[in-house]
Amino acid sequence: MNLEDIFHSYSEADFQNHALALFRYQYEENEVYRAFCDMLKVNPEDVTMLTRIPFLPVSFFKTHQVKTGNFVPVMEFWSSGTEHSKHFIKNISLYEHAFLHSFAHFYGNPSDYCFLALLPNYLEQKHSSLIYMMSRLISGSKYAESGFYLYNYEELYEKITTLREKKIKTILFGVSFALLDFAEKFTFEAPDLIVFETGGMKGRRPEIVKEELHQVLCNAFEVKEIYSEYGMCELLSQAYSNGQNLFATPPWMKFLLRDEKDPFHYSETLSTGVINVIDFANVYSCAFIATDDLGRRAANEMVEVLGRLDSAQIRGCNLLYL
Repeated sequence: MNLEDIFHSYSEADFQNHALALFRYQYEENEVYRAFCDMLKVNPEDVTMLTRIPFLPVSFFKTHQVKTGNFVPVMEFWSSGTEHSKHFIKNISLYEHAFLHSFAHFYGNPSDYCFLALLPNYLEQKHSSLIYMMSRLISGSKYAESGFYLYNYEELYEKITTLREKKIKTILFGVSFALLDFAEKFTFEAPDLIVFETGGMKGRRPEIVKEELHQVLCNAFEVKEIYSEYGMCELLSQAYSNGQNLFATPPWMKFLLRDEKDPFHYSETLSTGVINVIDFANVYSCAFIATDDLGRRAANEMVEVLGRLDSAQIRGCNLLYL
C-alpha cells in the first residue's frame, strides 16, 4: 500500500470517490463491518454518496475485533477506562504517517518544536496510542530538552523558563488534571508557549466545563488560547483546535453531524448533532466511525466539540461533560 495515496489534499468529488471505494473494500474484507451493514440491510451497490455509508458505532471496538483483512497485529492500542476499546494495528507506519502528517498539516515540521509531555496517567498504560505518538514526536525533535514528565513540576517549570529564554518553539502537551496541578504550583508569563490539553480529569479532579478549564490555564500561563487534540484509540488521525474548542480535520479526515435520533439523517441546516468521523488512515480497521460525541457546526468546516451523549460511557479522549 502506498501511504502517500492517503495523506494529501482532496477535492470534494475525490474525497467522496475515495470514501466510497474504501467503504466497498471494507464491506468485503471486514467481517464485523459487513455484518453490521447487512443487519441494516444496506446494499453496497446502492451507496453512492457519503451520507449513505453506514458508520460503525465506536462501542464495537470494545466488543469485537474490528479488522479489515486477516492479519496478526503488530501492536494494539487500548482506550483508557475499565472496559477497553482495542484497535488492532497491522502497519505501525500507517499510524506514524497519520499523526506526523496531521501535525505537519496544521503546525509545520514537528522536528522544529520542543515537546514537553505532561501525561502521568498515560505513561502508566502499556497500550496508549497517545504515548506512542508523543514518544515519536519527542524522538524526532531536534531539541534534546524534549521529554516526558510525571509529577516533577519544578523541573518542568525550569525547563519551560529556559526554553523561553532561548526562544525555542515549545509545546506543552498535558492531561487536564496534571495541567491544573502544575498551574496551581507555578504561574508565569509564557505567551509563546503552546499548551495542548487532552484527556479530562481521569477521576483525579471534579469535571469542569471546557471554557472554565481553558480560562484557568490561560490565566496561569498568560497565553491567549489553549489548544486541543481530538484523537482516540479507535482513530489513527487527529483533528486539532487552536482555541475556543473549535476543531479542524486534516484533508483525509472529515466530521459529519448526524441527527441524534436518526443516524442516517444529515442536513446542512443541522447546527448540532452527533459526530461521525471518516478517517482514511483506518484502512485496516474501519474508516467510518459513529462516535458518542456531540458537536456544533462552526465556520470554515470546523466543529465545536460540546461533550458526550448522556448514555455514553466516560472514556479518555479530550471531552468533558457540560
